[in-house]
Amino acid sequence: MLILNKTAGVFLKPSKRKVYEFLRSFNFHPGTLFLHKIVLGIETSCDDTAAAVVDETGNVLGEAIHCQTEVHLKTGGIVPAVAQQLHRDNIQRIVQEALSASRISPSDLSAIATTIKPGLALSLGVGLSFSLQLVGQLKKPFIPIHHMEAHALTIRLTNKVEFPFLVLLISGGHCLLALVQGVSDFLLLGKSLDIAPGDMLDKVARRLSLIKHPECSTMSGGKAIEHLAKQGNRFHFDIKPPLHRAKNCDFSFTGLQQVTNKRIMKKEKEEGIEEGQILSSAADIAATVQHTMACHIVKRTHRAILFCKQRDLLPQNNAVLVASGGVASNFYVRRALEILTNATQCTLLCPPPRLCTDNGIMIA
Repeated sequence: MLILNKTAGVFLKPSKRKVYEFLRSFNFHPGTLFLHKIVLGIETSCDDTAAAVVDETGNVLGEAIHCQTEVHLKTGGIVPAVAQQLHRDNIQRIVQEALSASRISPSDLSAIATTIKPGLALSLGVGLSFSLQLVGQLKKPFIPIHHMEAHALTIRLTNKVEFPFLVLLISGGHCLLALVQGVSDFLLLGKSLDIAPGDMLDKVARRLSLIKHPECSTMSGGKAIEHLAKQGNRFHFDIKPPLHRAKNCDFSFTGLQQVTNKRIMKKEKEEGIEEGQILSSAADIAATVQHTMACHIVKRTHRAILFCKQRDLLPQNNAVLVASGGVASNFYVRRALEILTNATQCTLLCPPPRLCTDNGIMIA
């Protein structure tokens, strides 16, 4: 609860007047009988303000999201203070839109669930402060949610997945492998020793100045790399996957980023251009980085599958691997994981791309 305590003391709570105005904006008929428990989920862990209303059977009754990508593209990355202000500006509207779409009155909610960790402290605090005020006014239970556990369990909204299963969470802020043995029962098998894969892709995209590329100017770094990689030769540069001799399931992406930066500097000298200009070999570099990242992820995941099967932690046949998080929406990575699961008699399941990125549905 370290992050919860930290964020709770950082922000002033929204004024009571704003909360009362928010509650008065709903004119639903009072006393409506609902047969299922209904939860409002609020997510503000990074740069997306999201909310959703979900019932206990998994039906999504309403959702809304405000994405900050366009703003952060201009600064070349997420600025925590900017993200915090954008959350403050949008959270009331987003929650109201989700509730309005669900046709549920706030008074008919069974509970309010909110991400409390991990994430950017400034962003988390906005959702937490708003939620605690709402909980106080409505006298509803508050459910603190671990962001990564929510990602891990999202697949159970779309597929009938029984415990145990293996989960691979890969995003811009996180990278881990865990055995999911129950709703709150996780065995951590491996994690990134440095940065996350999505963070690495964003940094490479910035170094390549892909925001200046006519085809990538409106894309996030990861999306720009994936788009440009389709046009490149993934074998043009020879880069070995990180930790290829390490006998564990951990990940590392800083070395890959540093090697790539050196290759970019070398190509800039060869082509006689300055940093900030677009290399003619940018697509080849993007393809190589994406391929090396995918190979690294697959090799570490393969070790985890073998470990779990050898110790009967997973079924020998038809074991399930769930891949979730923003990088799991990269179709090259998904295809690489499909090859792995086909070879190991496992089933690969991925939430729809819109549920791989941060959203209120997974929190609810």
